[in-house]
Amino acid sequence: NSSNSNRLRELAERMGTPAYLIDGAEDLKPEWFEGTGGIGITAGASAPEVLVRGVVEQLRAWGAQGETELDGRPENITFSMPKELRVKAL
Repeated sequence: NSSNSNRLRELAERMGTPAYLIDGAEDLKPEWFEGTGGIGITAGASAPEVLVRGVVEQLRAWGAQGETELDGRPENITFSMPKELRVKAL
């Protein structure tokens, strides 16, 4: 479980939303979804897409409908290469 994934879970909990950190669909528990009107899924940057899709497929198998994928916030952060690693132009 990456630091990014942990931060996403913590943010949801701070907003008053129950959140669970899982490694894949096999970690899901049906009782988490009883009486819920909706489910949100987030994944850290290093989470393999195949695992995320597996979670979605398991939720569908349990009757979830109406999947909507939201675009994330555009990122435009750049990092300079440390001087020690730069190669002089030839």
